Amino acid sequence: MPVSARPSRKDAAVHPNARLPIPKRPLPALAAALVAVVALMTAAPVRAQPVGQSLPPPVTGARATVFHASSEARDQAPPSLCLQTPLRPDGPPPADWSNDAARVPVFSRVQGRAAVRLLVAEGTDLYGTGEAAGGLRRNRTRTVAWNTDAYGWARAELSLYQSHPWVLAVRRDGTAYGVLADTPERCLIDLNQGIRFEAAGPEFPVIVIEGDSPQTVVRALAALTGVTELPPRWALGYHQCRYSYTPDDRVREIADGFRDRGIPCDVLWLDIDYMDGFRCFTVDANAFPDLRGLDGELQARGFRTVAIIDPGIKQESGYHVFETGDALDAWVQTAAGAPYAGPVWPGSCVFPDFTMDRVRSWWGGLYGQFLSLGLDGIWNDMNEPAVFNVDGKTMPLTNVHRADPDLGGTGTHARFHNVYGMLMSRATHEGCLAARPGQRPFVLTRASHLGGQRWAATWTGDNTASWDHLDMSISMVLNLGLSGQPLAGPDIGGFVGAGSGPMFARWMGVGALLPFARGHTGKGNVDKEPWSFGADVENTCRLALQRRYRLLPYLYTLAREASVTGLPIVRPLFFADPADTTLRAVDDAFLLGDDLLVVANVKSDRAAAGLPAMPRGRWREVSLVEGDLDDPDLPRLFLREGAALPLGPLVQWSDEKPLDEIELLVNPDAEGRATGSIYEDAGDGFEYRDREYRVTRFGFAEGKVRTEVVEGGWAVGDWRVVAKLVK
Repeated sequence: MPVSARPSRKDAAVHPNARLPIPKRPLPALAAALVAVVALMTAAPVRAQPVGQSLPPPVTGARATVFHASSEARDQAPPSLCLQTPLRPDGPPPADWSNDAARVPVFSRVQGRAAVRLLVAEGTDLYGTGEAAGGLRRNRTRTVAWNTDAYGWARAELSLYQSHPWVLAVRRDGTAYGVLADTPERCLIDLNQGIRFEAAGPEFPVIVIEGDSPQTVVRALAALTGVTELPPRWALGYHQCRYSYTPDDRVREIADGFRDRGIPCDVLWLDIDYMDGFRCFTVDANAFPDLRGLDGELQARGFRTVAIIDPGIKQESGYHVFETGDALDAWVQTAAGAPYAGPVWPGSCVFPDFTMDRVRSWWGGLYGQFLSLGLDGIWNDMNEPAVFNVDGKTMPLTNVHRADPDLGGTGTHARFHNVYGMLMSRATHEGCLAARPGQRPFVLTRASHLGGQRWAATWTGDNTASWDHLDMSISMVLNLGLSGQPLAGPDIGGFVGAGSGPMFARWMGVGALLPFARGHTGKGNVDKEPWSFGADVENTCRLALQRRYRLLPYLYTLAREASVTGLPIVRPLFFADPADTTLRAVDDAFLLGDDLLVVANVKSDRAAAGLPAMPRGRWREVSLVEGDLDDPDLPRLFLREGAALPLGPLVQWSDEKPLDEIELLVNPDAEGRATGSIYEDAGDGFEYRDREYRVTRFGFAEGKVRTEVVEGGWAVGDWRVVAKLVK
């Protein structure tokens, strides 16, 4: 949501690469100074003697080494804020790395900031950098890892809501490596000439991962920074939101709209207007006199409910969250040692210091009573943290966090800014789990950092209803997946601005095939429910969401794979053949898992777009629901040769009925064979950790399907399997 109705000022902080102004002085002195500046700029960087130490292989097929600028930098390095466990080096770097400038970083100082550079061989393509505007391929781009309330952001925006100082490099031959700058500070990622990181704060270590494929490197990244937990199955359904559905009868009206029209939906969202005066963990008794009763009604009709919670806590006597937090001395402090207060939605607010375990425990404890209202998930917003009407749109960088020793101890907001939202997600996730230990938490966060996927899904923030943002939504989700965050998606239809019916239809077609699928729009905007743009658009949206629900067994299988291996749910086309350089820049198509290829038309011209470069093999176009091949606003879908794709029944919500029949779409290889698999468990809870699940492999040969449980403690399913060959 927008940070304020009033226009905000630009960040007055000095950009990491800003040139210092030259003072006025007599001409001879000025000339001498210019000569000195030119000599400084053209001289080779002062190279410290780096210290490299190999790490135990994160995954099979990968090697990793951590480099420090010097032995002193290694010994004084603060704890990592992105890795799930401390590194345990076990020897010197591999011998074949010693003269490889692409794998051994050069450390230097640039205008007082720590900098690291690695060369990139010709033909190498770069990806990752987390949540970044623009295309899939990141060569010759600059990104600033600095969590920013970027309302209505543009393609040229340097920093958005999250920070992922990580680059994936794919060589010409398809082998790959990754470079992780282990710093939470404001960090420039400059990919114009090689790979360069430049950050404020102390010298930071760099981890280089070598892999036999980009998939191996991404899996190794997940082994170091953590995987996302398996979400509840309902979270993979469609979500409907706006700022704001209020009062309660409006929520009921939206629920009726989906069920009466036969448009699938699992989740309805409550934005800030459900609160009493924007006070977190409260409910407006006039607009929602019986939220518990409303949630019960919705659950009886197959809907879940997610409510928003912000970090800004109204500074007000008698407000229980403020009173209990104040008694705990929970707030981020100013440099003078007083609680920092800044304006957000409720007025003057204080901000929990999530770098302290006792504060995270207090915050998590607030969810017990709150979730008892029948809520199913939590949305953490405004957690960059956003502050109204100030330069930089956040709290002063001189503010103080009294962090626990395992996070490095007391430090300034300059150090902890980029992890503030991630630590809030952690506190929320842990609080939801403590309140309901038998249910998987579902948390969505706007701000995050590399490693934040352990606690929350994400979306791409306050985007704009434009064809350009529709186009970028694919590449942004792909790069988030390549940066360790597999559960992501855009605001379908665009948050800012009205857009148009054709744009909304096209966006729903794409968004319904991304991992997190939520429609959302801003206050005062046009309605953006699937039926809001007329009958034709409504029909496209119905088909798009029916496609998603038919794919739920496959999506859930991919979500489980992501929770185990770290591989993203949606993948760039070059994952099908990393050595095929023609696939490297394709960002209007993507892979859903390994087996389904999605080709989207994200341009305003409704005429059928030509196919992009396609991976080798015989990919056959498939239909998932009746009529989808005849709708030009829906993406085209292609099944991999040798793949057997499991489809579920048409349902209105994810657990409307049990999976008693599977339709297997089969594209046999040259020998007439195909394989596929499906993961099943209870859909929620944690019994799957005790082998209460099954992975079933389907084998198609000689016109027949054979099934075999290859993993888990459940027996073969009693569902009926119907094979359908595609032509």
